[in-house]
Amino acid sequence: MKNNLKIITTTILSEEEKTQVFDLWNREYPEKLCYNSLADFDEYLEKLADQHHFLLINNENKILGWALTFDRENERWFAIILADEIQGQGFGRKMLDHLKEQESVLNGWVIDQETNQKKNGELYRSPLKFYEKCDFAILTSERIELPKISAVKIKWTKPKS
Repeated sequence: MKNNLKIITTTILSEEEKTQVFDLWNREYPEKLCYNSLADFDEYLEKLADQHHFLLINNENKILGWALTFDRENERWFAIILADEIQGQGFGRKMLDHLKEQESVLNGWVIDQETNQKKNGELYRSPLKFYEKCDFAILTSERIELPKISAVKIKWTKPKS
């Protein structure tokens, strides 16, 4: 099943896709970043400019991974989530490579501690080392410190040819 995953790209999520992404978000991100309702998640998405969604789906059209690129403050940003059951199998890198083909710069916030719990009680594992392996610079002087999130900024820039 997992070998048959494909990436589809869209600028607008269908209601079914949005529901699956909402469920994935709430299952895999730290509990304090979870959305209480699909309407709250929708409100978050509506604030993002020039959205491109990348859905990693299986043969049954179940979303096992989601990435998003968008504009914020004159920079190109991204977010990515993979279902726990497919992490560590190269799919995150495959999705990032797909994003890198579309963009020349990607910025993101990455939780760099392992003190946050997911809804299921498990600890959220920081993906910071993964991003380092994928050629992202860790901008240690740029942090976001909010009640819901403590994270460091990461940035990837397409190498000059």
